[in-house]
Amino acid sequence: MALTPSTMLALGTKAPDFDLPDVVSGRRVSLGTFAGKQALLVMFICRHCPYVQHVKTELARLGRDYAEKDLGIVAISANDVANYPDDAPDKLKAMAKELGFAFPLCYDESQETAHAYTAACTPDFFLFDVSRALIYRGQLDEARPGNNKPVTGRDLRAAIETRSPASAATSSGRRATSPTTSIEETVSLFLSGEGRKREMVPGQS
Repeated sequence: MALTPSTMLALGTKAPDFDLPDVVSGRRVSLGTFAGKQALLVMFICRHCPYVQHVKTELARLGRDYAEKDLGIVAISANDVANYPDDAPDKLKAMAKELGFAFPLCYDESQETAHAYTAACTPDFFLFDVSRALIYRGQLDEARPGNNKPVTGRDLRAAIETRSPASAATSSGRRATSPTTSIEETVSLFLSGEGRKREMVPGQS
């Protein structure tokens, strides 16, 4: 299958609101849930995606590192479970518990939130500042399945550290380096479909 580029909101765009259930706790999660946070990271992921599988441990580590910082984090899965049962809420819950996610993992059954964010791929990362304006829309790092590059979260961590007031350093004491890649270089699975339930196919820029 062809690889497809990620497409995202323009920088400066205000975060679209949402109201989705956390697959672990069942609680509703919205922008208001993070009202006290100086920055907000919205991640679109799914369980069956090989790119997410490749970086899932780093996603969990990122959540732990910023759990006590002024950064809100939420993950959202919007895949069509009829075609991909591994992305059903119960399977997402199992993944979140297995990895010890320190952030809510929400299920967007209608895919309205994914459409509002123009989320095209998994994983897709959207970092918003205190006014909830988009300040970063790039990759986690340069690691890809099969390219033998370490999964470090380098680019996303750098964006959090240098572009938002959420934290001066991670809780593990590591400082991120400056981000060198942009959305044009992300590689992930494409959320395809127009006017119907969207499906996952491999995607890259």
